Amino acid sequence: MSSEMEPLLLAWSYFRRRKFQLCADLCTQMLEKSPYDQAAWILKARALTEMVYIDEIDVDQEGIAEMMLDENAIAQVPRPGTSLKLPGTNQTGGPSQAVRPITQAGRPITGFLRPSTQSGRPGTMEQAIRTPRTAYTARPITSSSGRFVRLGTASMLTSPDGPFINLSRLNLTKYSQKPKLAKALFEYIFHHENDVKTIHLEDVVLHLGIYPFLLRNKNHIEKNALDLAALSTEHSQYKDWWWKVQIGKCYYRLGMYREAEKQFKSALKQQEMVDTFLYLAKVYVSLDQPVTALNLFKQGLDKFPGEVTLLCGIARIYEEMNNMSSAAEYYKEVLKQDNTHVEAIACIGSNHFYSDQPEIALRFYRRLLQMGIYNGQLFNNLGLCCFYAQQYDMTLTSFERALSLAENEEEAADVWYNLGHVAVGIGDTNLAHQCFRLALVNNNNHAEAYNNLAVLEMRKGHVEQIGDLQRSYVAAQKSEAAFPDHVDTQHLIKQLRQHFAML
Repeated sequence: MSSEMEPLLLAWSYFRRRKFQLCADLCTQMLEKSPYDQAAWILKARALTEMVYIDEIDVDQEGIAEMMLDENAIAQVPRPGTSLKLPGTNQTGGPSQAVRPITQAGRPITGFLRPSTQSGRPGTMEQAIRTPRTAYTARPITSSSGRFVRLGTASMLTSPDGPFINLSRLNLTKYSQKPKLAKALFEYIFHHENDVKTIHLEDVVLHLGIYPFLLRNKNHIEKNALDLAALSTEHSQYKDWWWKVQIGKCYYRLGMYREAEKQFKSALKQQEMVDTFLYLAKVYVSLDQPVTALNLFKQGLDKFPGEVTLLCGIARIYEEMNNMSSAAEYYKEVLKQDNTHVEAIACIGSNHFYSDQPEIALRFYRRLLQMGIYNGQLFNNLGLCCFYAQQYDMTLTSFERALSLAENEEEAADVWYNLGHVAVGIGDTNLAHQCFRLALVNNNNHAEAYNNLAVLEMRKGHVEQIGDLQRSYVAAQKSEAAFPDHVDTQHLIKQLRQHFAML
């Protein structure tokens, strides 16, 4: 009796243990021996999909095309509290000991880094192109795992040096009649090949007129995920909600938000699922309709009480609308359901810190540390909380740990910038000057560091000394160039010009 495990069973075991590369390699060996084995073909397609799978539910970072070609704007001047691009100013709470930093769009920076809330200062197109996409939390996709008795066709053959699936040879009509095969194929095309629709390079260049190199694939793509989803929906007589969701995802990627809305609404009528509520809310956020998204989330909570993702979605929208008190309440509801939710803990801690409660914020950040989160950002926040809570013995230790864990120069620049604030707080202006200089060494576009250097130069000596004023004005101009909408910098430049006028 042989002790070796059957190859397909071993490959499936690798897949279940998320060893996708081993699974794909073993499936490749099986396909070399039996090129028409549907089970090995589907398992390899799913393994390759999982290797690059990202969660499509989180709102994406707005790209260059969306910023330049906004075809979904309804009102140029929306009413306050009804738009994410013009957030309200209903920030509650007493005067903070530190002004909450804001993004370029005017929203306070959140306590948790998300694709739609990354704080970035104004830069060039080239800088935006080089910005990496934030990774999402992968969610495993479940589907049928049984071994198919029937074998595949010639379109499933894989060339040794070519792609796994030759999309140009696929007969999508035939594959759409095999639901289990079609779902695996769609996921592979949608995630692994990033093939949503037919892309014609000349048409895109004619439409955009700039940056044709943004396209991942410059060739004509004949077969696509949208066609497969449409054919499969038609084959299921429009009764399969899953395919309607996939069509909506394709429409969303193409920027056809109203068509995506129709598909998600139709899917919800057939089957109410949490993910479908999240996808539809994502469409409304992209259409800049946060109130509609909030109402949709609350409808979802009526069907799925206590669902963490829905509660978190409401909190995120309130946070983006600058309604921090309501956001904090919903994050607390999230913690009642899941007391290890990192985003909720981080956002509540950030809200307490900017509400002049550093001691309470320190407890939340210590909780994250106890949960095993160990990075430079967390120790940076711990250092600030310890400083403002007057626990000076831990302040410098936390900042030293943050510097040692900084993954890039921008993170190190933020730590040096905060160390400069600590130096200002203890009255050591020379140390503050050095810290802000080190922040600029790591990030030459750090507008706040330029601004604070200008303030230090202005306070240094008498304002009548023209040299100090000139150095202050130069630093303030650099701050304005790095962040044109920085309110403090504009106020400082106005003061400096008044001093120059008096000399």
